[in-house]
Amino acid sequence: MSDRSLDGRVPFGDIRQIWDRHRFSMNLVNPSNRRKYKVIVVGTGLAGGSAAATLAEQGYKVASFCIQDSPRRAHSIAAQGGINATKNYPNDGDSVWRLFYDTVKGGDFRSREANVYRLAQVSNNIIDQCAAQGVPFAREYGGTLSNRSFGGAQVSRTFYARGQTGQQLLLGAYSAMMKEVSKGHITVYTRRELVELVMIHGRARGIITRNIITGELEKYSADAVLLCTGGYGNTYFLSTNAMTSNGSAAWKAYKKGAYFANPCYTQIHPTCIPVHGENQSKLTLMSESLRNDGRVWVPKARNDRRLAIDIAEHERDYFLEEKYPAFGNLVPRDVASRNAKGVVDDQRGVGETGLSVFLDFRDTIKRDGKEAVGQKYGNLFEMYNRITDEDPYSRPMRIYPAVHYTMGGLWVDYNLMTSIPGLFALGECNFSDHGSNRLGASALMQGLADGYFIIPYTLGNYFAAEHPHEDIIDVEHEAFHEAMQSAKDRFSELLNIGGSRSVDTFHKALGQSMWEYVGMARNEAGLKKAIEEIVDLRTQFWKDLKVTGTDVGVNIELEKANRVADFLELGELMARDALERKESCGGHFREESQTEQHEAQRDDTNFSHVAAWEFKGVDAVPERHIEDLIFEHVRLTQRSYK
Repeated sequence: MSDRSLDGRVPFGDIRQIWDRHRFSMNLVNPSNRRKYKVIVVGTGLAGGSAAATLAEQGYKVASFCIQDSPRRAHSIAAQGGINATKNYPNDGDSVWRLFYDTVKGGDFRSREANVYRLAQVSNNIIDQCAAQGVPFAREYGGTLSNRSFGGAQVSRTFYARGQTGQQLLLGAYSAMMKEVSKGHITVYTRRELVELVMIHGRARGIITRNIITGELEKYSADAVLLCTGGYGNTYFLSTNAMTSNGSAAWKAYKKGAYFANPCYTQIHPTCIPVHGENQSKLTLMSESLRNDGRVWVPKARNDRRLAIDIAEHERDYFLEEKYPAFGNLVPRDVASRNAKGVVDDQRGVGETGLSVFLDFRDTIKRDGKEAVGQKYGNLFEMYNRITDEDPYSRPMRIYPAVHYTMGGLWVDYNLMTSIPGLFALGECNFSDHGSNRLGASALMQGLADGYFIIPYTLGNYFAAEHPHEDIIDVEHEAFHEAMQSAKDRFSELLNIGGSRSVDTFHKALGQSMWEYVGMARNEAGLKKAIEEIVDLRTQFWKDLKVTGTDVGVNIELEKANRVADFLELGELMARDALERKESCGGHFREESQTEQHEAQRDDTNFSHVAAWEFKGVDAVPERHIEDLIFEHVRLTQRSYK
């Protein structure tokens, strides 16, 4: 472990005022000078789309890159349940301070207080921005915006558009972005994947991309690079993420010197459609909003495979309501997931496999009527019906936890800049706001906060203070040729291994090790076993991988091979981080560290810090730096939802 402590560059002062004071104290770029600066934004989800639109509107020259055929297909589109803000329309006691408190507590006291307060502070601006764009939020009869409750909170603060909130918010950001495209302020490059980060004089100055249609490698220079590329949940193979969602962009930055923070913080979402076969490539999320009205239960008897309708009320165990009476089914995701795993491990799971629990709307339909339930959740019910061929109006949904979100990511300071000057990370790509567990409806909030309301100030401050445009760089610089050659060599090596195993066999094997040993419950022996298995699997990968085709044109196997090579390194770091963190907190549950009630037991004396890892070579042990977390406003307590 390094003795070096990291500085998050959090301004001093009253937490309620530091963002406003910091904005005033930051250097500005005057409007006529902004057109001199070029910005690369990688990713077009909520963080990337909102950042590109806002920066272009300010006058910067923006190059936007997405792996899909359209920015509209970014994975933010898959978010369902809602976005948090502190408007307090229901008049039930919400405030900026309460959202701040709930988020710090929900993250099990492992997030940076100043970042979380700023997130809560700008949340209301997001709703105003999106409503002005025409996002069709649900409304009450009188026309005011509706709110619903989500896990980890006792107030209703979540704004939503049925079960399509992510899609509608993304269309809002996309429309703002395309307005700037039409003005010539943004150039969009689709079907590109970042394969190298280019650094010159210690600063991020460009990227190498691979055109996944032609196979061509391309060079792009800029004065700053923004990574808005999401998380790394697909390391587990099975997750709720789209198959193109991957951590490769962040991993390339890590290997160039950007610190990777808290990689072991993985969120296992409790409300997903269970695995149904060995040939699945992904899992499907069912919105957490369903836990507002659906009741989670299992039979009291073990190995009870009767239909739900045949199990009498006195034979049912509403285990979340019994164990957590204050929050009931609205406990945070990590708590709900661990308890679902607990009853399944106790052989009380349901369905043919026994690897699921019921989410039952019987009582709500009886109370409010089928039509009212359909208005709230109709498209979610339809999606469940299409996937499972079961009608959730007449029989309970079956759900089980699945990998969904990663709270770890590139380490960033208060200005969202990584340890590489000129390289910024926004949204799920960074580690900053959620601690060791993300509350529901906070991902969309963070992505839009970073893109619309934070990076426009902090990026301008970097430009005005450092003047990177004065060091004139173009793609003919030697560093771009070296990065291009490195990318070519990597793809050639993958193609020329000439082994016998497909990419998916390695990815599945990695996923099995990760789920078994670095999943919902972890222990020292299992984590050491995971590291051993992953290192061995990586050795096999580079000896026995078979990639068909060539590097010209579309080659999905080559694309996957490049990403799985990264996952095999990232998976080891995740296990290593989990091994070093000898405590339980949020989504990181060490079996050796739990209370008598089997809840997560933190060790604030030794682990109240961020762990940020520095790359030292593929087969070398990375260096672990720390950023101390100071809690001046939210008192450290054992988290309780009872």
